Amino acid sequence: MQNNPNTTLITSEAPVAANTHGGRAKCLQRLVRLDLPVPRTVALSFDAVHQISDGQVPDISAILDQFDQTALVCVRPSSEDPDWGGPGAILNIGMNDARYVDLSDSMGVEAAAALYLRFVQSFAVHVARLDPDVFDEIEADGREGLQESLRAYEDETDEAFPQDRGEQLIAVLRSMARAWDGTSARLLRQAKGAPADAGLGLVIQEMIPGVGQGECGSGVLQLIDPTTGLPQITGRYLSQSQGRDALGEGVAALYLEKDPRGASLEDVAPEAFAELKAHAALMRIKLREEMQVEFVIENGHVHILDGVRVQRSARAAMRIAVRLAEDGIIPPQEAVMRVDPHSLNELLHRQVHPDARRDTLTTGIAASPGAATGKIVFTSAEAQASAARGEPCILVRRETSPEDVRGMHAAVAVLTEKGGMTSHAAVIGRGLGLPCIVGASEMRFQTKKRQLTAPDGRVFKTGDTLTIDGSSGQVLAGKPTMLEAALDDCFQTLMGWADEERDIAIRANADTPADAQTARNFMAQGIGLCRTEHMFFDPGRLIVMREMIFAQTSSGRAAVLERLLPMQRDDFVQLFRIMEGQPVCIRLFDPPLHEFLPTTRGGQRELAEALDLPVSDVERRVAAMTEYNPMLGLRGVRLGVTVPEIYDMQARAIFEATLEASKDGAPVVPEVMIPLVSAKREVELVKARIDSVAASVAAERGQEFEYRLGVMVETPRACLRADEIAPQTAFLSFGTNDLTQMTYGLSRDDAGRFMSAYVRQGVFVEDPFHVLDPDGVGELLKLGAERGRQAQPDVTLSVCGEHGGNPESIAICRDLGFDYVSCSPFRVPVARLAAAQLAISSRLGG
Repeated sequence: MQNNPNTTLITSEAPVAANTHGGRAKCLQRLVRLDLPVPRTVALSFDAVHQISDGQVPDISAILDQFDQTALVCVRPSSEDPDWGGPGAILNIGMNDARYVDLSDSMGVEAAAALYLRFVQSFAVHVARLDPDVFDEIEADGREGLQESLRAYEDETDEAFPQDRGEQLIAVLRSMARAWDGTSARLLRQAKGAPADAGLGLVIQEMIPGVGQGECGSGVLQLIDPTTGLPQITGRYLSQSQGRDALGEGVAALYLEKDPRGASLEDVAPEAFAELKAHAALMRIKLREEMQVEFVIENGHVHILDGVRVQRSARAAMRIAVRLAEDGIIPPQEAVMRVDPHSLNELLHRQVHPDARRDTLTTGIAASPGAATGKIVFTSAEAQASAARGEPCILVRRETSPEDVRGMHAAVAVLTEKGGMTSHAAVIGRGLGLPCIVGASEMRFQTKKRQLTAPDGRVFKTGDTLTIDGSSGQVLAGKPTMLEAALDDCFQTLMGWADEERDIAIRANADTPADAQTARNFMAQGIGLCRTEHMFFDPGRLIVMREMIFAQTSSGRAAVLERLLPMQRDDFVQLFRIMEGQPVCIRLFDPPLHEFLPTTRGGQRELAEALDLPVSDVERRVAAMTEYNPMLGLRGVRLGVTVPEIYDMQARAIFEATLEASKDGAPVVPEVMIPLVSAKREVELVKARIDSVAASVAAERGQEFEYRLGVMVETPRACLRADEIAPQTAFLSFGTNDLTQMTYGLSRDDAGRFMSAYVRQGVFVEDPFHVLDPDGVGELLKLGAERGRQAQPDVTLSVCGEHGGNPESIAICRDLGFDYVSCSPFRVPVARLAAAQLAISSRLGG
């Protein structure tokens, strides 16, 4: 058999590999090499198992010759990746009437009967494919239960239970091989990421009974808590048991360490417990991983049946990787590579505890991670009132608008009926670190009645408690147990290692001083996008904006905006001071002006009173400013060209704030960004006015200052004409939210209604608003970058859309030679880690 690579006794030198015999076989070989007490084991390769499935039986005699003639064996699956699963293990193969008699003498009748009974019922259900109901009426165990089970088997199959060990083994191998090739099993493992042609290996291992005289039993042990990753011996042990019986529900398992709550393995078998701990510690060092040890104790002696990678939460995975590196077991670079950047979202926010019971009402689009519980409210005013009372609330809206920003600040989470990954609620939610679910269209939103109706008919009204799980997209009834964020020393250590490796800068999108502080806390290297329009929705500023909109002349608009100037200046001073000399890129006013006008008759009446105008004048002005497609209408640079007073005021506020903030520390060099550009002449017109404002401020203050002027590239034409635009600017920042929208001709606010169907049916590989489209939008980025740098080699290139925090999208930006990416503050750590992994992989040639 040693000359047959398909059927191999596992020894230190045997030709066993994970990609030919599976992960379990390879792990057992590693344990053998560590001289751990592993029972004798034979490994069947993927090819051997495939041949068994096709009806070609291996040399069973040669396999059984590797074991003592009286030994019982078990068969376990060995897929390439343990997460892909496989058929259940079959224990006690070789048990028959004769062995039952022999074992009754050596270990006792009840113990022998338990072994035989387990095998009979397992063989009947999994190999002979009998209905488990056959054994439902058998209440007896031990010898009586065994006899009844053997009779039931014979009655159902019209043949006696097989007595030959070789015949039993052939039947088990054939059954497990064919189960792996079944349609259900194939679909299940493909859902876990396995390729369609993934192979299965099998391991045939000598049974250590776990029942009998002296202290016998089975269990599992690991050295860490799988939820937190903190050092803690966890697991279970059950006397007189086999396999993973100790993990069954309702069993009287023992604790492992001494525990005041009850008996432990350390109490009943202290030497075995100490030996197990030593084995687990050795496995951790030599296998460079936290392992769960599956063991059996036979009359006080320890046997290691298997070692598997500990299942773990995201926070545990991070802590495990960092501790392994700190202990010198793996290098820091490997620790960085072991943590999935996407999983950091679980560390940065509260989460529903993995073990919590979930009363799920519906599932929407998980737009902003984290979880929060609160009483539902249906308006921003209610949210602010709730916050004032100190009551956590969930803001429920059909969709949010800029007017809801203050309500979102007051709420602990947001739920909307409409929207996608880059809708208003999603973008602002991620910026605030606020759990958010959008596109929950299966629920009925009746905002006028102040009620929600779940798909199962349950109705929730103002004040009822819901939980929003923005990581999974689940809307939950009630208040499940939560797990707090984990921004501890391990997190900071990992981020420090990541920063040492990455070769692309990470900035944050930040609109308020609070956002900027969060960005600083997460070690962002500046602000890559400050959206100034959000600053105007404060009630005190909103009325001034509305006055400006109603002004009839340029001088009238300028006079009104003069009142906003000190407010804007103070905003920018705060941002500059928080960022302490780091770059701050301020996008000039972008949205259409109609967003600042009330849409309801009541709101219009209030505005008429505030401005001392007839209601009819207000109604006519609102109607006159209505656009059929406002996102492609009078907004961005088009406002700067046609209503230049707004940009003049903002530029003055930026430059005066620059001089003010520079008094306290390093000189501030602001970056001024013009949005929605599509033509060189637009840039020339706006640049001339901004340069003029800068000269005026410098002359008035008697002090020179530097600033950088750039363009937000959001239109396909700007990408195509980047060679004309770049010479006018210091930087080109690609706004991939709008660029994706315009490239696809797809509304990001409405795409959520059909996006899941498109992805499911393969129209799109991923939601292009979530993961940057490499073929279409990516091609435009490539053209824009190449043409921009050809015309101006020193131009700074960046991405400031939501894609900036997506690891797959960062890879595209890095390959194109971009200088930095900018994303929501709470996604900065994700981007830092992803960028580091890309740099490490690049150096390793991966």
